[in-house]
Amino acid sequence: MSTHTNAHKLNPQVPVPPDFVIASAASPIPIHKIAEEYGILPDELVSYGTSKAKLKLDILDRLKSQENGKYVVITAITPTPLGEGKSTTTVGLAQSLGAHLGLKTIATLRQPSQGPTFGIKGGAAGGGYSQVIPMEDFNLHLTGDIHAITAANNLLAAAIEARMFHEATQSDAALLRRLCPPNAKGEQTFSPIMFRRLKKFGIDKTDPKTLTEEERRKFVRLDFDPATITWKRVMDTNDRFLREITVGEADTEEGHKRKTGFDITVSSEIMAVLALSTNLKDLREKLGAMVVGYSKQNEPINADDLGVGGALAVLMKDALLPTMMQTLEGTPVLVHAGPFANIAHGNCSVLSDMIGLKVVGKDGFVVTEAGFGADIGAEKFFDIKCRYSGLKPHCAVVVCSIRALKMHGGGPKVVAGTPLAKEYNQENVELVRKGCENLRRHISNIKKFGVSVVVAINKFTHDTEAEISAVVEESLSAGADAAELCTHWANGGAGAVGLANAVLKACQKKEAEPDSFKFLYDLNLPIKEKIEKIAKDIYGAGNVEFSEKAEEQIERYTKLGFDKLPICMAKTHLSFSGNPELKGAPSGFSLPVKEVRASIGAGFLYPLAGTISTMPGLPTRPCFYDIDLDTTTGQAVGLS
Repeated sequence: MSTHTNAHKLNPQVPVPPDFVIASAASPIPIHKIAEEYGILPDELVSYGTSKAKLKLDILDRLKSQENGKYVVITAITPTPLGEGKSTTTVGLAQSLGAHLGLKTIATLRQPSQGPTFGIKGGAAGGGYSQVIPMEDFNLHLTGDIHAITAANNLLAAAIEARMFHEATQSDAALLRRLCPPNAKGEQTFSPIMFRRLKKFGIDKTDPKTLTEEERRKFVRLDFDPATITWKRVMDTNDRFLREITVGEADTEEGHKRKTGFDITVSSEIMAVLALSTNLKDLREKLGAMVVGYSKQNEPINADDLGVGGALAVLMKDALLPTMMQTLEGTPVLVHAGPFANIAHGNCSVLSDMIGLKVVGKDGFVVTEAGFGADIGAEKFFDIKCRYSGLKPHCAVVVCSIRALKMHGGGPKVVAGTPLAKEYNQENVELVRKGCENLRRHISNIKKFGVSVVVAINKFTHDTEAEISAVVEESLSAGADAAELCTHWANGGAGAVGLANAVLKACQKKEAEPDSFKFLYDLNLPIKEKIEKIAKDIYGAGNVEFSEKAEEQIERYTKLGFDKLPICMAKTHLSFSGNPELKGAPSGFSLPVKEVRASIGAGFLYPLAGTISTMPGLPTRPCFYDIDLDTTTGQAVGLS
């Protein structure tokens, strides 16, 4: 055990003040003091002021012989549009384990996008008395990682357009002369990155002048098929009017017009690459391998073919370092990466978890969060993140609310920004029990991976003892190790001590059966079989309907050797099915797969089971109406 000497004592107020009021009243502990308490050396920190610092990856080499701590993932039932409180539970559990049970504990979280922060959802620092601070730093620029991704993504987009333009206006000889400009002696050389493209074609020459006409053409002409280009520009703002744009309108572009669009930055494949990279070399290789389109000969074209892979790595090298922050109770938090939970895997970085597990040591805990419900975030955590990291989880916490269970039991529709119907504020045990079919399936699904399950009941004001007792009973009968009522939003870590003890017990049980963890599918299965395995075994589908386009894409990926990659399903998070209106635990439905896209650099294929927006729009009343600056103190107000 460890005594958490830097712990902040909370003094919870009733009623609970707004998040920004609680966060702004807190005095963060100097981050170097928290790092020192956890055995992190001064030269392993890159400070960004006094309250946050990046951690150098050298720490993994120093601690490589140290045993990993316990690995806990926070997931949830199928949520309402209001969310179930996973981030708040992640922080609350970490505060409880660290500040109340005295165990070395690090929470690992995704960095939120500014899109939802200023849009409809708000921030993602937790809430109430279970928050990451400084909250405004967490929700806004932090240490610039998302801006680095924006810069790298858009450099690659610019490279694509420029290369197409130059290939359309120059001969092979002119292209070679400009790609390999002669020096004063008339000698030409290849840049080091160019050998990667030469190697693809089996060309082992080192002098550009010795290329045959055919070799020269293969080297200088990427020969993009414009219809196959998947790479878009990005920005970290919700702007629906950039979903589709036309580039090349200026006269200087000589008719090189093309329809494309913008995505939000966190949906960029570079974000997924960052989240799944294990070291600097891995990052570099993944960035270079990102496929941005195909040639007219159906050959994949990647960032290294464009000569830009190394430059992307330079832009991203500092972003590879996780950022250390703290909770309201002074326990450490590693914030790193923020991939979408639909078209990507929705988990924080592999590196933040790897570092955290080494830092806390054998008796400590890393508590991480997987995006959306367990059918999406947890499945991807197990089948993608754990597959690439090699880490094995000890326990999964499934967060649920009485509110969401009532919705799944047949309660009225829950709409963000609209007052809840009376059914959600009155006792209705029957509705809760019926809705527990959703919870039961999530518990059953997680147990298929050989992972222990603890249910966290996130308490809201109108929840009654009878409703809570029903959820506990249903959870235990479904196979959960425990089900605990949590009040960490109102009481901080003290409100999650029961959950912390249950997690501790579940992790001890896991240690007695260390080889129980397993993946849902074998990577060697054909693409369609892997998709069907997820759809039937996790979602409850009766069959999967593949569109003609999806069939063609699957055939292409199989021929190109991409068929051994894991699957990252993109579907609605509001239902097990592809229909967000279908609540509870539906079964036997048909899951339509319209497309299958590829993130080759990140290392997965993502089938689209529905319409997935990668550039959100702003609502009528965005969150930014409530955000302002106190010009006396310099503090942000209104963030949530």
